Amino acid sequence: MADTGAANGHSKAANGSAGESLAPYRSLFSHLFSWENPRDSAVAYASVVASIVAVRYLSLLRWALGLSWMVLATTVAAEVAGKAVLNNGLASQLRPREYYTLPREAFDKVVSEAHGLINFFLVEAQRIVFVENVYASSAAFAVTLLSSLLIKVLPYWVLAIVATTIAFFAPLIYSKNQEFIDEQLKTAADVIGAQTAQVRDAAQKQADHLASVSKQYAGDYTEKVHEILRTRSLSPSAAKKSSVEFPSPPTEEPKVAEPPAPQEPIIA
Repeated sequence: MADTGAANGHSKAANGSAGESLAPYRSLFSHLFSWENPRDSAVAYASVVASIVAVRYLSLLRWALGLSWMVLATTVAAEVAGKAVLNNGLASQLRPREYYTLPREAFDKVVSEAHGLINFFLVEAQRIVFVENVYASSAAFAVTLLSSLLIKVLPYWVLAIVATTIAFFAPLIYSKNQEFIDEQLKTAADVIGAQTAQVRDAAQKQADHLASVSKQYAGDYTEKVHEILRTRSLSPSAAKKSSVEFPSPPTEEPKVAEPPAPQEPIIA
């Protein structure tokens, strides 16, 4: 029990530390999705949509390869032409004294940011799966169900744009109509609660009825089994002996015979 309590305490402490480390990311996404600053939210939305469209319609890999071979062709041609004409390569003249390297601090920062962002999405997914917030899990269920239906008729990039639009504009619509939406949600929750209570009461009554019927049948079957066992326990000889009538014991004391009186001798 002590080990279990210590493990639970350690787990809560770990979750608390993870929540503190991920707080900046929650604050960032909350700031963007809540439209506290419309400019930042609009820029973020436009950037995501533009990236999706660019990946769909622009062959970025082909462009990168094309730019690479053009740069290499230019530098090689300049080097060869400079050595042929000026006896000194042009590309080597432009070579920096020290090649550029990525600083350790910048690399660590990039890795740390990527690590924190991945952990943020991982933790949020677990919070949704384990229903830490009923409304958030219900919304995620509705989105995934709708996505599974739309993926059959929409391409991936269109579905990604639709999901991004919902993620950015659903909080905005809610904040503008919060009172009306909360009232409708409360009404729906009351209706669902009433229907659930009726179903629960009906199920309880049915369970009580089945229990009473089962108890009655069990009592009848038990009585019949006992009767059968009592009948089989009496053998024919035992039954015959039980029918013989024994003589009843005497109720009067036995009479003792009196001895004969002595006779007087006869004198001749």
